Amino acid sequence: MTGPSAGTRTFSWQDPTPTWQAGATMSGLEIWQAIAAGALPAPPIGELMGFRIPEVEAGRVVFAADAAPWLLNPIGTIHGGAIATLLDSCVGCAIHTLLPLGAGYTTLELKVNFIRGVTADGGELRAEGKVIHVGGTVAVAEGRLTDPAGRLLAHATTTCLILKPRE
Repeated sequence: MTGPSAGTRTFSWQDPTPTWQAGATMSGLEIWQAIAAGALPAPPIGELMGFRIPEVEAGRVVFAADAAPWLLNPIGTIHGGAIATLLDSCVGCAIHTLLPLGAGYTTLELKVNFIRGVTADGGELRAEGKVIHVGGTVAVAEGRLTDPAGRLLAHATTTCLILKPRE
């Protein structure tokens, strides 16, 4: 088995301040629709990880990223931390789409089940986050990571604390 050749990874990002400030005038859904459309800057972590947002609707967000050699761990598969980051992003953002103007969230718990190893030639990975419940203080969502053939690679659940708008 031969591994990928060496390479270079560089990235750039825009100032995320306009996105943070948008929370004062936009709902979570409006923010994520604007990010997906390119009207607001994506969070720098998304740029670092190469995330794309092909779908956004109330209670559901899809993130996509390519399996790539720069994400490999020492045994030749995509690092679990990269998979967990992709899933944490889609489930948290799905919750955010149901939050009102000025509200935020933070992850209280993230549980990831790794189903299959992912190799660097795995193609486009899709992480779909769907909300299960949003209450006054806590929200719960689940996420599924699939390969181009639709096979389940990992599954996650999250519990998030809802941060009320500041008055």
